[in-house]
Amino acid sequence: MTDYTFVGCAFTAYGTPFAMFLFTISNDPVKVIILILSAFFWLLSLLLSAILWNVVTPLKDELAFALVFSVIFQEFFRFLIWLLLDRADTYLRKLTETEETELFANKHLLAYTVGLGFGLMSGAFSLVNVLADSLGPGTLGFHGESPNFFIVSSLMTLCMVLLHTAWGVVFFHSLETKTYWLTVYVVLSHLLVSSLSLLNSATAGGSLYPASLLASFITLLLTSALAVRLAGGSMVGLRKAVACSGGPGTVAVPAE
Repeated sequence: MTDYTFVGCAFTAYGTPFAMFLFTISNDPVKVIILILSAFFWLLSLLLSAILWNVVTPLKDELAFALVFSVIFQEFFRFLIWLLLDRADTYLRKLTETEETELFANKHLLAYTVGLGFGLMSGAFSLVNVLADSLGPGTLGFHGESPNFFIVSSLMTLCMVLLHTAWGVVFFHSLETKTYWLTVYVVLSHLLVSSLSLLNSATAGGSLYPASLLASFITLLLTSALAVRLAGGSMVGLRKAVACSGGPGTVAVPAE
């Protein structure tokens, strides 16, 4: 039974992100490099959070304190990687004497790659210990714990990975266009979803699991819709894409 739990939770949390990596990133070595770079930047934010947590000794037992500064550091390093890539783009333009380089031609795709890198590394650290515990020994729930702990942890990890991807697109767009209210939205929604995890640890029996999951996935839907909109997507374009990928015999919808 523990093996089934491990496999089910692992595929729940990482199945969709792995498919995104496989079909949108893995075929381009430059995207893979940028994804690894962004994952490294997320690790640096985690390192700073750990250092602060160790330095401020009286607050070691205050989970909310560590969570707030962890979110701030993550968004700060998201800004740093945007700055780094923006400067790299400027340098390459001067070097090649062209108006725009192929590497950074699609800013939204670049933001998507960085966001997915943040999300994959965040998801790996969020669930790896939980998955290890799911293999046993022991049975969850003997002391009042919710038997849904593993699946809820997997769903929250999936939500955070996808949110980081959408946040990356919104955050980069806000800096490119100087619409800083979108930057504030990313930071506040990140704080909101992260704070919802505190509700799960504060209640016995997982009574607030449905509320925290629902609020998190509503935030994911809103942020994803915003990211798609900012990247130039629309419902019309989605319907056309679905119609064109319907397989043999499907009639493509002509452009309007």
